[in-house]
Amino acid sequence: MPENTPHIEFRDVIKRFGNNTVLDNLNFTVSRGERVTLIGPSGSGKTTILRLLMTLEELTDGYIYVGEQALQYEQKDGKRVRVVDKQRRRTTTQVGMVFQHFNLFPNMSVLENIIEAPIHVMGLPKAEAVTKAEGLLEKVGMGEKRDFNPSQLSGGQQQRVAIARALAMDPEVLLLDEVTSALDPELVGEVLGVLKDIAAETDISMLIVTHEMQFARDVSDRVMMFDQGSIVEEGKPEKIFSEPENQRTRDFLRAVL
Repeated sequence: MPENTPHIEFRDVIKRFGNNTVLDNLNFTVSRGERVTLIGPSGSGKTTILRLLMTLEELTDGYIYVGEQALQYEQKDGKRVRVVDKQRRRTTTQVGMVFQHFNLFPNMSVLENIIEAPIHVMGLPKAEAVTKAEGLLEKVGMGEKRDFNPSQLSGGQQQRVAIARALAMDPEVLLLDEVTSALDPELVGEVLGVLKDIAAETDISMLIVTHEMQFARDVSDRVMMFDQGSIVEEGKPEKIFSEPENQRTRDFLRAVL
């Protein structure tokens, strides 16, 4: 892929739920290895962006690209046509997501949760998947919990397992959706610490939705302020957090900081 090809591109994206337009003609790109954080009030469309990238939601109009691959729709002979399922599945395997509510399989052990997709989606031999999973569990500080069930873990521990599970698929893009908002305050730090390490040690592109403004400041290359489905301001974290130009951004930050 050419160096200047965006890793993620939203082109004229519209998303409606019924009569409610959640994203309105949205255009933005994320470069390879870039960490971009989306901030803004609840209901401004931030999580919808991540769900569209995971193909958990259907595009109303427009195009999304991961690398040079169209994700849901593409242009063919001047028409907007659906991408074939095989191509869509191949493209989405490059994208990992960590959800707000962990979404671990309750009937599987920690280790089984992590090896499930590498074996059944990537076709990794079981022994190889186990070795890789053990390494990732060590990385997120959960090595000794490999045989536990999710119900035996704290929220922070479950979220660290969920991060390991996302990384087990070797994603090129990692989506983080309010990954600390379901956690007790004293558990937030351990999860953010793991994510900061990943940001420092890998070149994974990240698209982050968070209310943790200090985390956004620490890991982001760029922050985008959303309101009513549109970007109202974007820039380097120090600029957005210290000298925001848009009144809507100033009001929002005053409310959350």
